[in-house]
Amino acid sequence: MVSHSELRKLFCSADAVCFDVDSTVIREEGIDELAKFCGVEDAVSEMTRRAMGGAVPFKAALTERLALIQPSREQVQRLIAEHPPHLTPGIRELVSRLQERNVQVFLISGGFRSIVEHVASKLNIPSTNVFANRLKFYFNGEYAGFDEMQPTAESGGKGKVIKLLKEKFHFKKVVMIGDGATDMEACPPADVFIGFGGNVIRQQVKDNSEWYITDFVELLGELEE
Repeated sequence: MVSHSELRKLFCSADAVCFDVDSTVIREEGIDELAKFCGVEDAVSEMTRRAMGGAVPFKAALTERLALIQPSREQVQRLIAEHPPHLTPGIRELVSRLQERNVQVFLISGGFRSIVEHVASKLNIPSTNVFANRLKFYFNGEYAGFDEMQPTAESGGKGKVIKLLKEKFHFKKVVMIGDGATDMEACPPADVFIGFGGNVIRQQVKDNSEWYITDFVELLGELEE
């Protein structure tokens, strides 16, 4: 068990900070918003709830939900244009403060790259620092599945991405911040996990996090001290 002051020191001296996106960096769950937009909201949000609770393997849950939604390329583009995701209060300031300190910031999401890249652009995070699932479309724009080779398509995928980042960039201290079970499972290989409950509180994460916050202002405060 690491003491809280040690966790704070680790956070303030991190080489890289990785954020989950849905319900962490943004207020919504991207896949539920896509389902709502495509008219199959209720069935899909029930599946998301089961997946987040860890009851269903991630790839199976993703396959099942996308088979119901069948989003076309046009629908995904229209969703981003007409209902852009809302950034969580404080995230813009936190990311920019980390970047000022030359900390690498990554977005690691089980959501969709097209939506996550839109979020990254709002936070001045380069698309090379985005890891998310790629939707596939036929030449006519119809849904054709998703890229199952992406590490984020698997259970344990976020941990695989962090391991890869450590190997590639030789990061010594990596922090993972997120709301869900898949984020918590990424530590280790992450050195610190900070549970985030500012949009939705997942009891399992709250109960098992050594450091749990409900407002990014708390982390900004740590960096200012």
